[in-house]
Amino acid sequence: MPPSFSNSITDVRGIEVGHFTEPRRPTGCSVVLVREGAVGGVDVRGAAPGTRETDLLDPANMVNTVHAVLLSGGSAFGLDAAGGVMRWLEEQGIGLDVGTARVPIVPGAVLFDLHVGDSRIRPDAAAGYAACQAATSALPAQGSVGAGTGACVGKMFGMEHAMKGGIGTASVCVDGVTVGALIAVNALGDVVDTDTGQLLAGARTADGQTMRNTSRTLLAGIPPLSILAGANTTIGVVATDASLTKAQAQRLAGAGHDGLARAIHPVHTLYDGDTLFALGTGQVAHSPGLNVLAVMATEAVALACANAMRAAEGLRLGDLWLPSASDLASLRAAPTQRA
Repeated sequence: MPPSFSNSITDVRGIEVGHFTEPRRPTGCSVVLVREGAVGGVDVRGAAPGTRETDLLDPANMVNTVHAVLLSGGSAFGLDAAGGVMRWLEEQGIGLDVGTARVPIVPGAVLFDLHVGDSRIRPDAAAGYAACQAATSALPAQGSVGAGTGACVGKMFGMEHAMKGGIGTASVCVDGVTVGALIAVNALGDVVDTDTGQLLAGARTADGQTMRNTSRTLLAGIPPLSILAGANTTIGVVATDASLTKAQAQRLAGAGHDGLARAIHPVHTLYDGDTLFALGTGQVAHSPGLNVLAVMATEAVALACANAMRAAEGLRLGDLWLPSASDLASLRAAPTQRA
């Protein structure tokens, strides 16, 4: 690995990340900045997405360069944060030159976190602007920050049995080329460690002490509760410093969904709006080829999902308790410690 390798999306040359975490309730937004621009792609798999500028990224359409990607809480309201990202980029002189102005190209996606705290408080243009101000190429904070602040997972059997989600990052380097991922995990399903198969976070049993394994419970014939469409969603960015065409960027975003499928069970449900963007900064002259980049993207996304769960912090709001993976691990260890 390179000496500066930090196992994050910011290992990708040309990428910066900034978070804004709302202090008044659990929500926020995260921005992936590309000051010099990047070729962009997107792949939307969930059935209840909330997105912005995704049509622009279709390989058949004209604009090739993306300047930032917004990931936000707040459901569809959170798309307002993109206006602040555009304003910050414009002030830096960054954007598509249209003669009379520079227009920053800022695709984005949102997740649903309105059920934790006062739903009237959500990321707005000021939040997007603040996330840009905070952006650096250093290792980004993970867990309950930015777009992952109000995220939770394992909601198939009700919020009272869910756990805390969050945002995570990871990267993979092969022959001097890096692929990194930043993923905000707010899934209906459970999250697993893909190396061990161990459940990290998800739907809990009635006593709240252990996880019940959503997929096995459904296969046993136990039905889910009534679920609000769109009240979930995992969103994120996959980036590489290799050069990509728009068609290749779209394929790389699709490969990232393979990482979601490895880490989240079940994934891409009718009640998730799972959306991944891909960016190619082109700052490395060579490439291992799209097949290798796709494998790297799959791995980075799966690792980022696991890192999000490990870094998340539990949340209490009135009678609602959303424990983190570390909270449940501590509960399981307590009897042994007392013994």
